[in-house]
Amino acid sequence: MNAQATRRVGIVGGGSIGIAFAVVFARAGWHVRLFDPAAERREFAPAEIMQRLVELARFGLLDEATHDVAARVDIVATLDAAAANADLVQECAPEREEIKRELFIELDRAAPPHAILASASSFLATSRFVDETLPGRGRCLVAHPGNPPYLIPVVEIVPAPFTDDEAVTRAIDLFSEAGLQPVRVAREVEGFIFNRLQGALLREAYCLVRDGVASVDDVDTVVREGLGLRWSVIGPFETVDLNTRGGIASHAQKMGPSYARMGAERGQNDPWTPELIAGVEAARRSALPLEQWEERVAWRDRALMRLTRYRKDSAQNDS
Repeated sequence: MNAQATRRVGIVGGGSIGIAFAVVFARAGWHVRLFDPAAERREFAPAEIMQRLVELARFGLLDEATHDVAARVDIVATLDAAAANADLVQECAPEREEIKRELFIELDRAAPPHAILASASSFLATSRFVDETLPGRGRCLVAHPGNPPYLIPVVEIVPAPFTDDEAVTRAIDLFSEAGLQPVRVAREVEGFIFNRLQGALLREAYCLVRDGVASVDDVDTVVREGLGLRWSVIGPFETVDLNTRGGIASHAQKMGPSYARMGAERGQNDPWTPELIAGVEAARRSALPLEQWEERVAWRDRALMRLTRYRKDSAQNDS
């Protein structure tokens, strides 16, 4: 066993995210204690965890036997038992301020002083449910995962203004040890990064259906067979950087006015200012000098070819 096996996490909430986090940490070698106030949830949790482990093993995504991983998860009957001796406590309760507020008061009391207290909140910032008078407020933050986190590894680390920098650094280290890819969100905004990006696409998707431009299936097809394919390999900034010779600055010059008109059509006035474009271009050129542009385009195409080959093979195997 490696050093990570000595880590301990308490998970509060046995719904889909709590179960998924139990899989993530157990697979990484952590000792997991899972608590839910509902006895029925505690009863069903072991079978649900095993079901997910069996599926991961089926696709070669476990390095150990399923029962060995599952054995690291203890279902406990109290919040105190979940938080005891934890390095990290991951709250996975419903998205309601009053519930999270009461839970964090209890967690701050029950967890050891060194433990990070993290919420899996999708939209609510820490300062919405942690009062600045809470003694341990400096270790409280949001750790919002992709769903399910055992397949979508990104986790957004969102500190409040009162969160200690040292706690943020430790949280990033802990989630990295667990095999996730932490992204630090620089300041609290509702929805953070993940859901603000997803929300922008969903708002336009609903509008396109409402306005009779496309059907629900048409929109899903464009994303699944178009945008989604590219975005499974590279992100939106790199996509447009590689789509236009000359890079992202050239793309902004050629396409920026069209995007501005589309935004104005929806009542949104967020122009790409020269300063903003210059900042984004500088970030991209730092990641990819223009003299390496052709090489990266070829890499993108090979990555899409591998993905296309996999999808084709999977479709044949399923038929």
